[in-house]
Amino acid sequence: MRELVIATTNQGKLREIRELLSDLDLKITSLADYPGHPPIVEDGRTFAENALIKARIIAQYTNKPTLGEDSGLEVDALGNRPGIYSARFSGEGATDKKNNLKLLRLLRAVPYEQRQARYRCWIALVVGTEVLEVVGGSCGGVISFYSKGKNGFGYDPLFYIPRHEKTFGQLDPAIKARISHRARAFKRLRIVLEKYTASPWKGE
Repeated sequence: MRELVIATTNQGKLREIRELLSDLDLKITSLADYPGHPPIVEDGRTFAENALIKARIIAQYTNKPTLGEDSGLEVDALGNRPGIYSARFSGEGATDKKNNLKLLRLLRAVPYEQRQARYRCWIALVVGTEVLEVVGGSCGGVISFYSKGKNGFGYDPLFYIPRHEKTFGQLDPAIKARISHRARAFKRLRIVLEKYTASPWKGE
């Protein structure tokens, strides 16, 4: 079984990725398995650039195939903020709760029909110094007026899907695994991952 390193410390994100790739013959590890890893400065201007930064740094450090993922929320009424700053939207010491409260505060006077938003996810797969693939996925929704549900993480309790009449925080995880931004990005990545689990990784 080949190892694939996920360049993240986010346990919610890691859990979802493991579930999305559970049928592939891969041993999935994360930065928690490499406590001495070099620091990662996410100074890219886009989700794709940040995903590549993570993947390249950790691939070189571990000498293992590495997947970098960057995702976040874009809200139309906020000029697509928080965007790449989603995880640290509320500033130093940001938490999911603080980020959600700030988002609700900024949208307090915004009516439902102007609360459109989308989650975006970009993934970079790097082996050695070679970038094998960079793909993205998105999922549209509306920002709810208050938090609903305890599933997921991040902005999930506020991200309402009109078709399902539920937020990601309320939605059955099995349904989210089919329609989310992350699910759509990984669906595009699967062709490459399936190919490389069936044959030696370059450099092995």
